[in-house]
Amino acid sequence: MIINADLHIHSRFSGATSDKMNIVTISKAAPLKGVNVVATGDCLHSGWMKEIRKCKVVDHGTFELNNTYFILSTEIEDQKRVHHLLYFPNLASVLEFKDRIKSKTKNLETDGRPNLRMSGEEIAQIAKDLDLLIGPAHAFTPWTAMYAYHDSLKDCYGDLEGYIPFVELGLSADTDIADKIKELHRLTFLTNSDCHSPHPVRLAREFNRFEVKKITFEEIKNAILRKKGNRPVLNVGLPPQEGKYHESACISCYTHYTLQEAQRRRWKCACGKRIKKGVKDRINEKAEFEKPVHPDHRPPYKHLIPLAEIITKAVGQRTPFTATVNNRWEELVKAFGNEINVLLDVDIKKISKVTTPAITEAIQAFRDNKVIIKPGGGGQYGQIELPSADNELLIVSMGPSDKQTSLSDY
Repeated sequence: MIINADLHIHSRFSGATSDKMNIVTISKAAPLKGVNVVATGDCLHSGWMKEIRKCKVVDHGTFELNNTYFILSTEIEDQKRVHHLLYFPNLASVLEFKDRIKSKTKNLETDGRPNLRMSGEEIAQIAKDLDLLIGPAHAFTPWTAMYAYHDSLKDCYGDLEGYIPFVELGLSADTDIADKIKELHRLTFLTNSDCHSPHPVRLAREFNRFEVKKITFEEIKNAILRKKGNRPVLNVGLPPQEGKYHESACISCYTHYTLQEAQRRRWKCACGKRIKKGVKDRINEKAEFEKPVHPDHRPPYKHLIPLAEIITKAVGQRTPFTATVNNRWEELVKAFGNEINVLLDVDIKKISKVTTPAITEAIQAFRDNKVIIKPGGGGQYGQIELPSADNELLIVSMGPSDKQTSLSDY
């Protein structure tokens, strides 16, 4: 069977998250996006674990609520500020992991994403001892990523490098960019939302499509490990230009710089603030290949722009968090089942009967690969624009080979 899974979110117990990030709201929001499985995030936090326990137990490591399946996960920060994702096979392993790290952290019960006084290798050793999955979160972003503080997997995980089975790309990277780095070729790429809100512009804005035999932790684990016939068949995510750190830019005024300009300025913007190195430049620094070289196991990558963003531009709103955008989003999803269907699968003539001409045209522009993207950087998301009738020149193309076909083609 084929499933869609968003394997990195945060609960309301993490910093800077919405109070609406509770287990019931997430379980109801995920199917509307077209996602079957969500990793719980924050499972080391006792308050969040109480909510997780409200779900129906499918097996020791799999839970279900409102037809959304959950597997146990967390994100932690090591002593160098590098973030790691961990996936747990059962509740007992969560408790044992907590016991092993409790003397190395001060905020285990006050923040869903705890800070540990441990190295990546030390954390990976515990993960191996307990048969957990571990890998770097948003591996290229400039603040809390593996490649922000390390030059290689070996540098981060030491002798446990070979135990690492996956790397999360993050919003500012995709497969074409990441596969310029040779050491990543053996790893499975994960594309997850890292959302702090259940709003449809956040939850499942990136997700993975897996081939599994049933929806359980073990089956998803085998898909990540590419074992027993299970495998990833598609990565889905934003065009990397939409990510907050795609290009090198000032963290204050968001002026963009080429790598050479930033180096010449010693990473100080004309406004006096700091220029932060973008994901594109960091990957090119590490790249062994000028163009991506994809290993045989690498699945295709599909770029999707959240429907709420497309509607926002079509109706002339400044933000997707308005009642107007939400109402238009809800009427489309109610009519056609979920967001993926609206973006890719439903005949555009049927969509035109449910929504306004402006929104219909905007969805068609997305499908025709004509959405304009102004790249993000310095902590500011990239901006999308719709092409005008007399201006078909794109600022950034989503890729000439990225024809917006149905996800059923993969």
